Formats: sequence, C-alpha cells, structure tokens
Amino acid sequence: MTISAPPIDIGIPDGQRAQIAAGLGRVLADSTVLYAKTHGFHWNVTGPMFNTLHLMFMEQYTELWTALDAIAERIRALGHPAPFGGSTYGGLSSIPESQGIPKALEMVHELVQGHEAVARTIRSVFSLAEEANDQPTADLLTQRLQIHEKTAWMLRSLLDQ
Repeated sequence: MTISAPPIDIGIPDGQRAQIAAGLGRVLADSTVLYAKTHGFHWNVTGPMFNTLHLMFMEQYTELWTALDAIAERIRALGHPAPFGGSTYGGLSSIPESQGIPKALEMVHELVQGHEAVARTIRSVFSLAEEANDQPTADLLTQRLQIHEKTAWMLRSLLDQ
C-alpha cells in the first residue's frame, strides 16, 4: 500500500503559494550570487585594508551562507522546489557577476550594490507575503531586509572619504 502526501492546506491558496515561492526563488538566487561574490572577494582582496576587508567579507559570506538554507526551506514549506544551479541562479538573479578581480574599494562598492539589489528583490516579494497573510515568509523577509540594509550601510561607510 502506497500512502501519498495530502495536499498542502496551510491557509494560503495554491496560486499565492506559487507566487511567493517564485519570489523567494529570486531572493535565493540574489543571495546565492551575493554569497559567491563576497566569498570570492574574501579570497582575492589585497591592499592596505586587506585584514579589515578579509575578516569583514568572511563574516558577511558566513551570514549569507546560513540564510540560504532558511530561504530554501521556506520555499519547500510552501510546497515548491527550491531553485539551484549556477545557470538557474544566473537567470533569476538581479546581481551581475564581477568582471575580473576588482580593487579593494571597488569590491566594497560592488557589495553595496549587491546588498541593495537583494533589498529591492525582498521588497518586491514582501507585498505578496502580506497579501496572502503569510507571516512566516514576511518575518523571514523582514529579517533579511534588516541585515542587507545594515550591511550596505556599513560597507558604504568604508567608501566615505
């Protein structure tokens, strides 16, 4: 006897769950691309600010790495597969890859832009979660938004001369 899973009935209609999951897929893609960029910058930063940036980038990519799982698991809880793979993320992400290895302050500038891009993507999904009365997704997005805005501000502060 085969027992199949019952249909998902969490109080959010299928169509809204699909829209939220698709939006979270874009957040996951942006976060993954930003994670990879931050980790690459950690490996390749040079110059007088090496130690400061090397450690700062490590803190940032570690935080992003942890966030990826929470975002993907929320997509799964909504009943949809979490996107994965480089070409899939490339197609979903709003964050461009770096061209070569930028200088240290150019890295900081790119990461500011990356965190702001994730914040914009999150805001585009937030209204879908609110409309569906999806508090767990709204809570996750709120937490992620706070982190990306704070990180962008901290990185931007390094560029003020």
